[in-house]
Amino acid sequence: MLSGLVAAVSKNPEHTLRKPNQECIRLLAGLGVEGDAHLGKTVKHWSRARRDPTQPNLRQVHLVHSELLKELGAKGIPVLPGAMGENITTRGIDLLALPTGAVLHLGQKAKVQITGLRSPCSQLDSIHKNLKAATLDRDEDGELIRKAGVMSVVLEGGDVRSGDPIRVELPRKPHRSLEPV
Repeated sequence: MLSGLVAAVSKNPEHTLRKPNQECIRLLAGLGVEGDAHLGKTVKHWSRARRDPTQPNLRQVHLVHSELLKELGAKGIPVLPGAMGENITTRGIDLLALPTGAVLHLGQKAKVQITGLRSPCSQLDSIHKNLKAATLDRDEDGELIRKAGVMSVVLEGGDVRSGDPIRVELPRKPHRSLEPV
């Protein structure tokens, strides 16, 4: 069984990229993070809402692995938890290797289901001029690798704090690789 820890939790009631760190965030089933601008059953990301505001919100909770932040720092791009818009920064789990539908048990009660990858956007360059490029890579076959975290929906609500354990529940096989949502 895969496991890790919550390194930081963040939210912002305003539609800005950065999300300030919090002591605790509350996840609400089917909605997202209480008090966050992306809370809701339907899509809240402006570009997606402009196209079709009735789309389901598959991006209720954004997760980034702290190992990415360490990798970026080693490249001279200092990024703190919450700066890339994530709600939960994890430690010890390769989020990008998880299949679509994986369930993360967070803390005592909360559960989120991974819906897909976050595509790095040009807003990242407002943090550092090379951040968007640093969150993109190519594999040995030349396929694009998006490293800006994963998106999820809340299956079961609950409070999540820094230091909380994370347990990963994989879906039945065959697994589907993550795609951008």
